[in-house]
Amino acid sequence: MAISRRHILVGALAAPAVVAASRLGSAAPAQILKISHQFPGGTIDEGDFRDRLCLKFAAEVEKRTNGALGGQVYPNSSLMKTVPQFDAVRKGALDLSFYPISYAGGQFPELNIGLMPCLVSSYAQGAAWKASPVGQKFGDFVASKGALILCWIWQAGGMASRGNAIVNPEDAKGLKIRGGSREMDMMFQKAGATTLTTPSNELYQAMQTGACDAATTSSTSLISFRLEEVAKSLTTGRGKSYWFMLEPLIMSKQIFDKLPKAQQDVIMELAAELEQFGTKEAIADDAKVADVYNKKGAKVADMDDAIVEKWRAIARVTAWKDYADRTPLSADLLKLAEAVTA
Repeated sequence: MAISRRHILVGALAAPAVVAASRLGSAAPAQILKISHQFPGGTIDEGDFRDRLCLKFAAEVEKRTNGALGGQVYPNSSLMKTVPQFDAVRKGALDLSFYPISYAGGQFPELNIGLMPCLVSSYAQGAAWKASPVGQKFGDFVASKGALILCWIWQAGGMASRGNAIVNPEDAKGLKIRGGSREMDMMFQKAGATTLTTPSNELYQAMQTGACDAATTSSTSLISFRLEEVAKSLTTGRGKSYWFMLEPLIMSKQIFDKLPKAQQDVIMELAAELEQFGTKEAIADDAKVADVYNKKGAKVADMDDAIVEKWRAIARVTAWKDYADRTPLSADLLKLAEAVTA
């Protein structure tokens, strides 16, 4: 069944929503933007930074447009399931989503470059994408599908394991691992693992029941989804990591294009500010995650350049090759991304 804006609005009647700001004594905004994501909800000052970024966006857009626009945040996929959010955004049925872009890679394989193992290995390298040819071409492709990238947020990730820490490729052999993207899965499969396709917000149950032995996800998700309660070890993403995900705040191009230019300018200016906030918080969580797991008695390990290079050697002949062969644009994007060395 096609996703329509009516279906979203009807579903919203039963969904727990967080309105950006208290409006006691003031009129409601003329237009409410619905912002969805899969992460746990909190407050504008406490909790998962991805939820906080959405709350800050909602509050500030109302303030800066003098109430012409407002925002309503739906955390924990309470408005709709996680993966279909990209399709809803591009069709104008959902206004905004904080979305792991590779989740839509099944529909548009080019998007899987947003979680390509060992391609991006530092925040500086990821940040350089936005103004580089790869970022411009990737952003244009996303826009051509009906979504605009507002905030380019990269997040490093690590791996929580029910057993020993998985650091080197040989450590993965025989295990059931959640990689997070088709390309990550290919790398782990080559290393001898069986892979699972599980959204981050379903990992706790999968690890608790033993359906999943180990899971790679962002440092923030390793904390927010409390995987330390079901893990005995952690390989962090602090310093070096083979796992960097592009997890942007996206907006429906259809909705954006209907707004007056003054409101569009407010949104873009605010998005640039929140991009800095998001990156700072992501880096902080890379360090925080080690403390969280240490306190639960988990063994904590780190990666270095030599270890990442072992994984990269596998990724080049599996995930990178497969991705480049998918479409002409995929091949072009991969070549342009390899040229970004910041």
